[in-house]
Amino acid sequence: MVALRTAVSRLRRRLALLPADFPDRQIAEDELADLAAMVGHGVPEVPRLRRSLLLIAGAIGSVSALAPGLTEVRRAVELFGDPPRR
Repeated sequence: MVALRTAVSRLRRRLALLPADFPDRQIAEDELADLAAMVGHGVPEVPRLRRSLLLIAGAIGSVSALAPGLTEVRRAVELFGDPPRR
């Protein structure tokens, strides 16, 4: 849980410091806020974590400056269980 809280916090700070504006920035900010709230209220639901991760990745995926932070969040989400089978 600490890893996810830390990763979300770091990515939120990196996003806040990013001077560039992009179309889905608000989506990323909202989902990161939701993740922070989930972590603050106990053990989050894994499907909801994955959904938020997908939305964040879709929103900031093309912003290379945020790629390391996104990777850190993804790894922290993966700590909550194996990815669903295809």
